Amino acid sequence: MTETTARPVSPLLLFEAALMGAPVTAVHLTHAVPVDVAAWTAEQDAVDEAIVGLCEGPVLDVGCGPGRFAAALAKRGVPALGIDVSRAAVRRARARGALALRRAVEGPLPGEGRWGTVLLADGNIGIGGDPRSLLKRCRDLARPGGLILVEADPDPATDASGPLVLHAEDGRRSRPIPWARAGVYTLRSVASELALTVAQEWELGGRVMMLLRTPTTVALR
Repeated sequence: MTETTARPVSPLLLFEAALMGAPVTAVHLTHAVPVDVAAWTAEQDAVDEAIVGLCEGPVLDVGCGPGRFAAALAKRGVPALGIDVSRAAVRRARARGALALRRAVEGPLPGEGRWGTVLLADGNIGIGGDPRSLLKRCRDLARPGGLILVEADPDPATDASGPLVLHAEDGRRSRPIPWARAGVYTLRSVASELALTVAQEWELGGRVMMLLRTPTTVALR
């Protein structure tokens, strides 16, 4: 069977291949970047330290991958739970000392409405292809007056939604999944729609973070 006629495979299959060290590229519309497992498994850098320092417990790390944030929070004595749809990622997170579950953010989760911080790092604002729906879900997961800590696209004007396909070096391609990239201009607008307050915005090491505060009263659905 040739590369051009090969059937697309599960995105999880290629993501987990990347976790094992295989070169995999994520192609979102015209934007292509390597799946940067090395960054997710490396020791914390200054940006990670700043992110961890801003978290208010308990913390829900959405799309935790190999669990560097949940593990770092646990080492500080901050209650944290990582969730990821990849079984291999959850195993690696647990091996790193994190508490982690194989769950999707769209499904039922422990502690709904009681999380002090919901963390969306490493581009995870893209999950589901609809930042508004994802931030609404995170708002509902957080406690009143809680935090949503979001990593934005470095380009503040980015607002791109569409299929993402993983490409392996051996020629395999994944089935498309809905994904999004959003810069601060888009996220400010969405935050305003959802009654989220932009408490901080900062850039460090080429990465852009936004700290959103949820309403102190229960938000309208």
